[in-house]
Amino acid sequence: MNDSGRGVPFTVVESTSEAGRARGTRIGIMLCLLSMFIFAAQDGITKILVKDLPVAQLVMVRYWVFLVFAVCFVRMKGGMANARKTAHPWMQMARSLLGVFEIFVFGMALRYLGLAETHAIYAIFPLLTMAMAALALREQLSLRKCMAAVIGFVGTLIIIKPGMGVFSPASLIPLVAALMFACFNVLTRKISSTDSFGTNMLYMGFWGAVAATAIGLPQWVTPTPLELVLMLVLSLTGVMAQLLLLQALKYTAAVTLQPFNYSLLVFASVLGVVWFGEALETTLVVGALLVVLGGLYSLRR
Repeated sequence: MNDSGRGVPFTVVESTSEAGRARGTRIGIMLCLLSMFIFAAQDGITKILVKDLPVAQLVMVRYWVFLVFAVCFVRMKGGMANARKTAHPWMQMARSLLGVFEIFVFGMALRYLGLAETHAIYAIFPLLTMAMAALALREQLSLRKCMAAVIGFVGTLIIIKPGMGVFSPASLIPLVAALMFACFNVLTRKISSTDSFGTNMLYMGFWGAVAATAIGLPQWVTPTPLELVLMLVLSLTGVMAQLLLLQALKYTAAVTLQPFNYSLLVFASVLGVVWFGEALETTLVVGALLVVLGGLYSLRR
Protein backbone atom coordinates (compact mmCIF):
# COMPACT_ATOMS: atom_id res chain seq x y z
CA MET A 1 0.00 0.00 0.00
CA ASN A 2 1.07 3.63 -0.43
CA ASP A 3 1.16 6.40 2.20
CA SER A 4 -2.62 6.85 2.05
CA GLY A 5 -2.92 3.59 3.97
CA ARG A 6 -1.26 5.09 7.06
CA GLY A 7 -3.36 4.64 10.16
CA VAL A 8 -5.23 1.62 8.77
CA PRO A 9 -5.01 -1.38 11.14
CA PHE A 10 -2.46 -4.01 9.98
CA THR A 11 -5.09 -6.73 9.90
CA VAL A 12 -7.11 -4.74 7.38
CA VAL A 13 -4.04 -4.17 5.21
CA GLU A 14 -3.27 -7.88 5.34
CA SER A 15 -6.81 -8.88 4.38
CA THR A 16 -6.78 -6.37 1.52
CA SER A 17 -3.53 -7.82 0.27
CA GLU A 18 -4.87 -11.35 0.54
CA ALA A 19 -8.06 -10.30 -1.24
CA GLY A 20 -5.94 -8.88 -4.06
CA ARG A 21 -3.96 -12.11 -4.34
CA ALA A 22 -7.17 -14.15 -4.33
CA ARG A 23 -8.59 -11.95 -7.07
CA GLY A 24 -5.38 -12.36 -9.08
CA THR A 25 -5.55 -16.13 -8.65
CA ARG A 26 -9.14 -16.19 -9.91
CA ILE A 27 -8.20 -14.09 -12.94
CA GLY A 28 -5.22 -16.36 -13.69
CA ILE A 29 -7.38 -19.48 -13.47
CA MET A 30 -10.04 -17.99 -15.75
CA LEU A 31 -7.41 -16.99 -18.32
CA CYS A 32 -5.90 -20.48 -18.13
CA LEU A 33 -9.30 -22.11 -18.65
CA LEU A 34 -10.00 -19.80 -21.59
CA SER A 35 -6.68 -20.71 -23.19
CA MET A 36 -7.42 -24.43 -22.72
CA PHE A 37 -10.80 -23.99 -24.39
CA ILE A 38 -9.15 -22.25 -27.35
CA PHE A 39 -6.59 -25.06 -27.63
CA ALA A 40 -9.44 -27.59 -27.68
CA ALA A 41 -11.29 -25.58 -30.32
CA GLN A 42 -8.07 -25.46 -32.36
CA ASP A 43 -7.89 -29.23 -32.33
CA GLY A 44 -11.50 -29.37 -33.50
CA ILE A 45 -10.63 -27.09 -36.43
CA THR A 46 -7.56 -29.22 -37.17
CA LYS A 47 -9.72 -32.35 -37.23
CA ILE A 48 -11.93 -30.70 -39.84
CA LEU A 49 -9.03 -29.53 -42.00
CA VAL A 50 -6.99 -32.75 -41.98
CA LYS A 51 -9.79 -34.52 -43.84
CA ASP A 52 -8.78 -32.76 -47.08
CA LEU A 53 -5.46 -31.01 -46.39
CA PRO A 54 -2.04 -32.44 -45.49
CA VAL A 55 -1.15 -32.13 -41.81
CA ALA A 56 2.29 -30.81 -42.79
CA GLN A 57 0.67 -27.90 -44.61
CA LEU A 58 -1.27 -26.88 -41.51
CA VAL A 59 1.84 -27.13 -39.35
CA MET A 60 3.77 -24.98 -41.83
CA VAL A 61 1.21 -22.16 -41.82
CA ARG A 62 1.01 -22.24 -38.03
CA TYR A 63 4.77 -21.89 -37.73
CA TRP A 64 4.87 -19.00 -40.18
CA VAL A 65 2.44 -17.12 -37.96
CA PHE A 66 4.27 -18.21 -34.81
CA LEU A 67 7.60 -16.95 -36.18
CA VAL A 68 6.11 -13.51 -36.81
CA PHE A 69 4.74 -13.52 -33.27
CA ALA A 70 8.08 -14.65 -31.80
CA VAL A 71 10.01 -11.90 -33.62
CA CYS A 72 7.55 -9.23 -32.45
CA PHE A 73 7.68 -10.60 -28.90
CA VAL A 74 11.48 -10.55 -28.57
CA ARG A 75 11.66 -7.06 -30.08
CA MET A 76 9.41 -5.83 -27.29
CA LYS A 77 11.32 -7.77 -24.61
CA GLY A 78 14.91 -6.66 -25.10
CA GLY A 79 15.63 -6.93 -28.81
CA MET A 80 16.85 -9.51 -31.28
CA ALA A 81 20.52 -9.23 -30.28
CA ASN A 82 19.85 -10.53 -26.77
CA ALA A 83 17.39 -13.19 -27.91
CA ARG A 84 19.87 -14.66 -30.41
CA LYS A 85 22.34 -15.49 -27.64
CA THR A 86 22.08 -19.10 -26.56
CA ALA A 87 24.27 -21.46 -24.58
CA HIS A 88 22.72 -24.50 -26.29
CA PRO A 89 22.39 -23.87 -30.06
CA TRP A 90 22.17 -27.57 -30.96
CA MET A 91 19.68 -28.30 -28.19
CA GLN A 92 17.61 -25.33 -29.36
CA MET A 93 17.49 -26.76 -32.86
CA ALA A 94 16.70 -30.28 -31.63
CA ARG A 95 13.94 -28.94 -29.37
CA SER A 96 12.43 -26.95 -32.22
CA LEU A 97 12.42 -29.92 -34.60
CA LEU A 98 10.89 -32.07 -31.90
CA GLY A 99 8.13 -29.50 -31.48
CA VAL A 100 7.37 -29.54 -35.20
CA PHE A 101 7.12 -33.31 -35.43
CA GLU A 102 5.07 -33.52 -32.23
CA ILE A 103 2.42 -31.20 -33.70
CA PHE A 104 2.52 -33.20 -36.93
CA VAL A 105 2.01 -36.53 -35.13
CA PHE A 106 -0.79 -35.07 -33.00
CA GLY A 107 -2.49 -33.82 -36.17
CA MET A 108 -2.27 -37.33 -37.62
CA ALA A 109 -3.92 -38.67 -34.47
CA LEU A 110 -6.84 -36.28 -35.00
CA ARG A 111 -7.25 -37.60 -38.55
CA TYR A 112 -7.83 -41.17 -37.34
CA LEU A 113 -9.23 -40.75 -33.81
CA GLY A 114 -11.84 -38.64 -32.05
CA LEU A 115 -11.03 -35.52 -30.07
CA ALA A 116 -11.85 -37.12 -26.74
CA GLU A 117 -9.83 -40.29 -27.34
CA THR A 118 -6.82 -38.38 -28.68
CA HIS A 119 -6.71 -36.06 -25.68
CA ALA A 120 -7.40 -38.81 -23.17
CA ILE A 121 -4.29 -40.70 -24.33
CA TYR A 122 -2.23 -37.54 -24.82
CA ALA A 123 -2.97 -36.46 -21.22
CA ILE A 124 -0.31 -38.92 -20.05
CA PHE A 125 2.45 -36.52 -21.14
CA PRO A 126 2.93 -34.78 -17.73
CA LEU A 127 3.66 -38.15 -16.13
CA LEU A 128 5.98 -39.09 -18.99
CA THR A 129 7.75 -35.75 -18.53
CA MET A 130 8.16 -36.46 -14.83
CA ALA A 131 9.69 -39.89 -15.50
CA MET A 132 12.01 -38.63 -18.24
CA ALA A 133 13.13 -35.66 -16.12
CA ALA A 134 14.11 -38.11 -13.40
CA LEU A 135 16.23 -40.07 -15.87
CA ALA A 136 17.73 -37.24 -17.91
CA LEU A 137 17.89 -34.37 -15.41
CA ARG A 138 18.28 -36.42 -12.23
CA GLU A 139 15.17 -34.87 -10.74
CA GLN A 140 13.95 -36.60 -7.60
CA LEU A 141 11.26 -39.20 -8.19
CA SER A 142 9.35 -39.89 -4.97
CA LEU A 143 7.18 -42.89 -4.18
CA ARG A 144 4.10 -40.69 -4.62
CA LYS A 145 5.17 -39.70 -8.13
CA CYS A 146 5.90 -43.33 -9.01
CA MET A 147 2.42 -44.30 -7.86
CA ALA A 148 0.95 -41.44 -9.88
CA ALA A 149 2.79 -42.66 -12.97
CA VAL A 150 1.45 -46.19 -12.47
CA ILE A 151 -2.12 -44.88 -12.07
CA GLY A 152 -1.81 -42.81 -15.24
CA PHE A 153 -0.26 -45.69 -17.16
CA VAL A 154 -3.08 -48.04 -16.14
CA GLY A 155 -5.58 -45.44 -17.31
CA THR A 156 -3.84 -45.19 -20.67
CA LEU A 157 -3.90 -48.99 -21.07
CA ILE A 158 -7.63 -49.01 -20.35
CA ILE A 159 -8.18 -46.48 -23.14
CA ILE A 160 -5.89 -48.16 -25.68
CA LYS A 161 -7.08 -51.69 -24.81
CA PRO A 162 -4.00 -53.64 -26.00
CA GLY A 163 -4.44 -57.36 -26.52
CA MET A 164 -8.17 -57.02 -27.10
CA GLY A 165 -10.11 -57.42 -30.31
CA VAL A 166 -11.15 -53.75 -30.24
CA PHE A 167 -7.55 -52.50 -30.11
CA SER A 168 -6.83 -49.86 -32.73
CA PRO A 169 -3.20 -49.30 -33.79
CA ALA A 170 -4.11 -45.65 -34.43
CA SER A 171 -4.51 -45.19 -30.67
CA LEU A 172 -0.73 -45.43 -30.38
CA ILE A 173 -0.31 -42.22 -32.42
CA PRO A 174 -1.26 -39.79 -29.61
CA LEU A 175 0.89 -41.85 -27.26
CA VAL A 176 3.88 -41.20 -29.54
CA ALA A 177 2.93 -37.51 -29.61
CA ALA A 178 2.79 -37.46 -25.80
CA LEU A 179 6.22 -39.08 -25.61
CA MET A 180 7.63 -36.50 -28.02
CA PHE A 181 6.08 -33.64 -26.06
CA ALA A 182 7.58 -35.05 -22.85
CA CYS A 183 11.01 -35.02 -24.53
CA PHE A 184 10.30 -31.45 -25.67
CA ASN A 185 9.51 -30.42 -22.09
CA VAL A 186 12.65 -32.03 -20.69
CA LEU A 187 14.80 -30.22 -23.26
CA THR A 188 13.00 -26.98 -22.44
CA ARG A 189 13.80 -27.41 -18.75
CA LYS A 190 17.42 -28.09 -19.59
CA ILE A 191 18.02 -25.06 -21.79
CA SER A 192 15.82 -22.70 -19.75
CA SER A 193 18.42 -22.75 -16.98
CA THR A 194 20.62 -20.55 -19.20
CA ASP A 195 18.47 -19.28 -22.10
CA SER A 196 15.67 -16.74 -21.73
CA PHE A 197 12.03 -17.30 -22.64
CA GLY A 198 12.45 -14.94 -25.60
CA THR A 199 15.43 -16.94 -26.84
CA ASN A 200 13.46 -20.17 -26.63
CA MET A 201 10.58 -18.61 -28.58
CA LEU A 202 12.83 -17.14 -31.28
CA TYR A 203 14.69 -20.39 -31.95
CA MET A 204 11.47 -22.36 -31.78
CA GLY A 205 9.88 -20.08 -34.36
CA PHE A 206 12.89 -19.97 -36.69
CA TRP A 207 13.89 -23.64 -36.80
CA GLY A 208 10.26 -24.71 -36.59
CA ALA A 209 9.35 -22.58 -39.62
CA VAL A 210 12.37 -23.88 -41.57
CA ALA A 211 11.56 -27.54 -40.85
CA ALA A 212 7.81 -27.15 -41.33
CA THR A 213 8.31 -25.36 -44.66
CA ALA A 214 10.70 -28.04 -45.90
CA ILE A 215 8.10 -30.71 -45.17
CA GLY A 216 4.88 -28.83 -45.86
CA LEU A 217 5.62 -26.84 -49.01
CA PRO A 218 6.07 -29.90 -51.30
CA GLN A 219 2.71 -31.20 -50.05
CA TRP A 220 0.83 -27.93 -50.56
CA VAL A 221 -2.80 -28.32 -51.60
CA THR A 222 -4.69 -25.19 -52.61
CA PRO A 223 -7.32 -24.70 -49.90
CA THR A 224 -10.89 -23.63 -50.54
CA PRO A 225 -11.89 -20.14 -49.29
CA LEU A 226 -13.46 -21.72 -46.19
CA GLU A 227 -10.37 -23.85 -45.52
CA LEU A 228 -8.15 -20.79 -45.93
CA VAL A 229 -10.19 -18.91 -43.34
CA LEU A 230 -10.03 -21.88 -40.95
CA MET A 231 -6.25 -22.11 -41.44
CA LEU A 232 -5.87 -18.44 -40.51
CA VAL A 233 -8.16 -18.87 -37.52
CA LEU A 234 -6.17 -21.93 -36.44
CA SER A 235 -2.88 -20.02 -36.62
CA LEU A 236 -4.07 -16.82 -34.96
CA THR A 237 -5.92 -18.53 -32.15
CA GLY A 238 -2.77 -20.51 -31.40
CA VAL A 239 -0.95 -17.24 -30.71
CA MET A 240 -3.97 -15.93 -28.77
CA ALA A 241 -4.05 -19.00 -26.53
CA GLN A 242 -0.33 -18.69 -25.82
CA LEU A 243 -0.74 -15.01 -24.90
CA LEU A 244 -3.63 -15.84 -22.56
CA LEU A 245 -1.52 -18.51 -20.89
CA LEU A 246 1.39 -16.07 -20.48
CA GLN A 247 -1.01 -13.51 -19.00
CA ALA A 248 -2.41 -16.15 -16.64
CA LEU A 249 1.10 -16.80 -15.33
CA LYS A 250 1.44 -13.11 -14.47
CA TYR A 251 -1.50 -13.43 -12.09
CA THR A 252 -1.04 -16.96 -10.78
CA ALA A 253 1.87 -19.28 -10.07
CA ALA A 254 2.42 -22.11 -12.54
CA VAL A 255 2.03 -24.75 -9.81
CA THR A 256 -1.48 -23.39 -9.10
CA LEU A 257 -2.47 -23.48 -12.77
CA GLN A 258 -1.11 -26.95 -13.55
CA PRO A 259 -4.21 -28.89 -12.40
CA PHE A 260 -6.40 -26.69 -14.60
CA ASN A 261 -4.45 -27.80 -17.69
CA TYR A 262 -6.49 -31.00 -17.52
CA SER A 263 -9.58 -28.94 -18.40
CA LEU A 264 -8.29 -29.28 -21.97
CA LEU A 265 -9.38 -32.93 -21.89
CA VAL A 266 -12.85 -31.93 -20.67
CA PHE A 267 -13.27 -29.24 -23.32
CA ALA A 268 -12.02 -31.56 -26.06
CA SER A 269 -14.44 -34.28 -24.98
CA VAL A 270 -17.39 -31.87 -24.98
CA LEU A 271 -16.46 -30.49 -28.41
CA GLY A 272 -15.99 -34.04 -29.70
CA VAL A 273 -19.53 -34.93 -28.66
CA VAL A 274 -21.09 -31.66 -29.87
CA TRP A 275 -19.16 -31.09 -33.12
CA PHE A 276 -18.45 -34.62 -34.28
CA GLY A 277 -21.06 -36.74 -32.52
CA GLU A 278 -18.45 -38.83 -30.74
CA ALA A 279 -19.61 -41.42 -28.23
CA LEU A 280 -17.80 -41.47 -24.90
CA GLU A 281 -17.25 -45.15 -24.15
CA THR A 282 -17.05 -46.31 -20.55
CA THR A 283 -13.44 -47.45 -20.96
CA LEU A 284 -12.50 -44.03 -22.34
CA VAL A 285 -14.10 -42.17 -19.43
CA VAL A 286 -12.63 -44.50 -16.78
CA GLY A 287 -9.19 -44.44 -18.37
CA ALA A 288 -9.22 -40.66 -18.75
CA LEU A 289 -10.22 -40.23 -15.10
CA LEU A 290 -7.31 -42.42 -14.01
CA VAL A 291 -4.86 -40.45 -16.17
CA VAL A 292 -6.11 -37.15 -14.72
CA LEU A 293 -6.11 -38.50 -11.15
CA GLY A 294 -2.57 -39.72 -11.63
CA GLY A 295 -1.51 -36.32 -12.88
CA LEU A 296 -3.23 -34.48 -10.04
CA TYR A 297 -1.79 -36.88 -7.46
CA SER A 298 1.72 -36.21 -8.78
CA LEU A 299 1.13 -32.47 -8.20
CA ARG A 300 -0.20 -32.94 -4.68
CA ARG A 301 2.04 -31.42 -2.00
